[in-house]
Amino acid sequence: MAAAAALEAVAPLGALWGLVQDFVMGQQEGPADQVAADVKAGSYTVLQVVEALGSSLENPEPRTRARGIQLLSQVLLQCHSLLLEKEVVHLILFYENRLKDHHLVIPSVLQGLRALSLCVALPPGLAVSVLKAIFQEVHVQSLMQVDRHTVYNIITNFMRTREEELKGLGADFTFGFIQVMDGEKDPRNLLVAFRIVHDLISRDYSLGPFVEELFEVTSCYFPIDFTPPPNDPHGIQREDLILSLRAVLASTPRFAEFLLPLLIEKVDSEILSAKLDSLQTMNACCAVYGQKELKDFLPGLWASIRREVFQTASERVEAEGLAALHSLTACLSRSVLRAGAEDLLDSFLTNILQDCRHHLCEPDMKLVWPSAKLLQAAAGASARACEYITSSVLPLLLEQFHKHSQSNQRRTILEMILGFLKLQQKWSYEDKDEKPLGGFKDQLCSLVFMALTDTSTQLQLVGIRALTVLGAQPDLLSSADLELAVGHLYRLSFLEDDSQSWMAALEASGALATLYPLAFSNHLVPKLAEELHQGGSDLTSGDRPSKCSRCLRCLQALSAVSTHPSIVKETLPLLLQHLRQVNKGNVVTGSSEIIAVCQSLQQVAEKCQQDLESCWYFHETAVPCLLALAVQASMPEKEPSISRKVLLEDEVLGAIVSVIGAATTHLSPELAAQSVSRIVPLFLDGNTSFLPENSFPSRFQPFQDGSWGQRRLVALLMAFVCSLPRNVEIPQLDQLMRELLELSCCHSCPFSSTAAAKCFAGLLNKHPAGQQLDEFLQLAVDTVEAGLGSGPSRHQAFTLLLWVTKALVLRYHPLSSCLTARLMDLLSDPELGPEAADGFSLLMSDCTDVLTRAGHAEVRIMFRQRFFTDNVPALVQGFHAASQDVKPNFLKGLSHVLHRLPKPVLLPELPTLLSLLLEALSCSDSVVQLSTLSCLQPLLLEAPQVMSLHVDMLITKFLNLSSSPSMAVRIAALQCMHALTRLPTPVVLPYKPQVIRALAKPLDDKKRLVRKEAVSARGEWFLLGSPGS
Repeated sequence: MAAAAALEAVAPLGALWGLVQDFVMGQQEGPADQVAADVKAGSYTVLQVVEALGSSLENPEPRTRARGIQLLSQVLLQCHSLLLEKEVVHLILFYENRLKDHHLVIPSVLQGLRALSLCVALPPGLAVSVLKAIFQEVHVQSLMQVDRHTVYNIITNFMRTREEELKGLGADFTFGFIQVMDGEKDPRNLLVAFRIVHDLISRDYSLGPFVEELFEVTSCYFPIDFTPPPNDPHGIQREDLILSLRAVLASTPRFAEFLLPLLIEKVDSEILSAKLDSLQTMNACCAVYGQKELKDFLPGLWASIRREVFQTASERVEAEGLAALHSLTACLSRSVLRAGAEDLLDSFLTNILQDCRHHLCEPDMKLVWPSAKLLQAAAGASARACEYITSSVLPLLLEQFHKHSQSNQRRTILEMILGFLKLQQKWSYEDKDEKPLGGFKDQLCSLVFMALTDTSTQLQLVGIRALTVLGAQPDLLSSADLELAVGHLYRLSFLEDDSQSWMAALEASGALATLYPLAFSNHLVPKLAEELHQGGSDLTSGDRPSKCSRCLRCLQALSAVSTHPSIVKETLPLLLQHLRQVNKGNVVTGSSEIIAVCQSLQQVAEKCQQDLESCWYFHETAVPCLLALAVQASMPEKEPSISRKVLLEDEVLGAIVSVIGAATTHLSPELAAQSVSRIVPLFLDGNTSFLPENSFPSRFQPFQDGSWGQRRLVALLMAFVCSLPRNVEIPQLDQLMRELLELSCCHSCPFSSTAAAKCFAGLLNKHPAGQQLDEFLQLAVDTVEAGLGSGPSRHQAFTLLLWVTKALVLRYHPLSSCLTARLMDLLSDPELGPEAADGFSLLMSDCTDVLTRAGHAEVRIMFRQRFFTDNVPALVQGFHAASQDVKPNFLKGLSHVLHRLPKPVLLPELPTLLSLLLEALSCSDSVVQLSTLSCLQPLLLEAPQVMSLHVDMLITKFLNLSSSPSMAVRIAALQCMHALTRLPTPVVLPYKPQVIRALAKPLDDKKRLVRKEAVSARGEWFLLGSPGS
């Protein structure tokens, strides 16, 4: 029995010995992994592996010893967590001893030490012992890159797990690492080495007397000059090294005396990258430096920054120089001074003012703006710096403004003043008397008002911006100043012919009205009300063009200042009253005037959306009024009024739809439920009790035998119910859906039927899944199929199919695939085929009135990608199987889908679809041509290799289309010709003479935009193949 047991024990050891021999002598790599797996499985112990390696580890041949240690190290790397403390001690002693061995053995020894540095069971003191041995016995920089990397990893591991022990070495650890890193060149190792240096400093390791040595061993790489090799598998970029080194250099003030002279030297060099890197590093250093570190170097730093901003031709260098000056000033501002110590900030700012201030007196000279930028960069660093510089510069600039009489000079000076005014907004002053602008307020206001009355548009624009900034200063402007400001803004909004000035005045009015609602309510809104009243009455007495223009500006001004709830309560009634007045006019009112009022109402509604109270006020005030006006217009009259019927025109109803939608989307569910309980009964039951002026001559019944006008108002119901939050319950929903479904197939009024179909689809999209939704869908499918048969309602049934399909596609409903397949079947229909093709554009595009995310529709992410994946193969198959007369329909549908598809999704499918796209260019339909060209142009830039295979056909078709009857197609074709020059030059260069000749024709096109594209495209083809192109 004992003999049998002995044999069983020997058998595995024999297998181990065989694996060892295969690795050491047979130079096979596989056995190492097998031995490690057996150790982890418990078949052998690490001690048994060492015993099996005994002869190899003592072999006089260095290569054999190296192979033996390599095997042991590879096993330890995989099994270090299994080691006991006693085993770790013996292994450490063994490996430390082997560091004195032949240089061929060292790499394997380091791998073993790296494994042991990961051991949890490492006894105290051994980390220090290992590092001392490496520092003493190994000349690291003579090793290969991978072995040097191993040394850095050992140090990193010990710093992470044995920090206190290493700190016990004191400065010896720092000195040892300096020896290890000195001379390192490989970027992979440098990234690790820089991280170690940063940790040495940030974790308070002792640097002792070796601060300068540590700085020298890292700063020798500054600035980084590294270009990664092509197809570098390691992915190390120059920016990685720059940021890593910058983190080291800027990590401690103790480097300041060595680093700042180096930065000054590099900023003064001629190398652009060195300037940028030095200025960015200076910026980073200011976060940790204080006055003590900067004191001796401030003159040199200021001289270098000033020179770069004054003289550089690079905007990037200028920007970094200004950022560095900002950081320097901020650093000097936050330093805590000892009693009696010199305040370097004052002297530094004095130097800046001394060098820059006099240039501000020369608004036409080159250095005026660099000087202003330098002063503003310093002033923006702290409240102290801002007050110091502003108090010196503002009086000078105010004086210069009055000294110079030319508008362009005054504009330059005012723009500089504006820059300093903006800086004041960064700092808060608790004491009103402390505010630097307080003493200059009257002069500033006078100067700004002078600019606003100047004849120069550009000076007016700067004045408007300055007025906005002055108004943003808390408690600066008095009520008299505000009254004057409002007067100037009113004048600019109406009396200036230049559109830039009055648009800027409107924008400024909106910004200031938020801050000073009372001033605008008292001084501007009454003037606008009077202007609006006069404009409305004057419209009936002729002189319409000028009055319309003033009326339009008045409407825009009212919407612009409606930025505060209190102002909205004054402007909204004015706009609604004006709408009633225009609607009741005795003359034929153009739809454009009503649309303009609606656009202003929409803008007010959008401004109210952020405030729940304002949103509800607008909704309960404007929506009933709009509905009342529309209902009144839809009523039959004894004496027909053409002006009232304007409200029923498509464009006007569309404008009202936008207002109602904007007024509804941001309602809270509770308030929305309150509103829906009144508006839905209005349309279903004719309940007009909540409408103002609700004495109508007959009942409002848009669904029950309603008149043509009443049915058109279903669009307003659509705008409301399709903008409601999803969790709002709609009363009488079943009846409403059935009425909408019936109206959607009414062929006598396409506008009404389309609005009903859209409303039905919008409600379907939001309806929760369940039996009721399934019933509605079945009703819709039955209605569509019945309508698509022969009869007068085929087009209406198709429209219903299209909108229901879109509603389901957006929410990934299973029935959407069936409806899309039905839509594809209609591509072969002689009557509906072209409409079905255009329908794919609707399915892929975003709507503005229904089925929008803003209107709370269920729109799943990447619905376009899913639609493409599910349906394009069937479209392609249908195209190939279709008869010749309906093939254009399939091409058109495919072109619409691809045009709306995100390009990253399209690129992988391009090789299979490109032939169809090229065929689509031969289609006679200009819509197909334009859609396909719009799809191809970005592909020429993003997939040049695939497009190059078809360059001959592309050039031919693009040149043919450059003579298309459609201007839009001609422009798109020329843009594609331009994009062709981005293909590889050898591919397109042979076509250069032919293309240049052909592009001469569109140079004489009758349309300017076409000629412009032709010049651009032909110019690129002329440059093709030339040096530098």
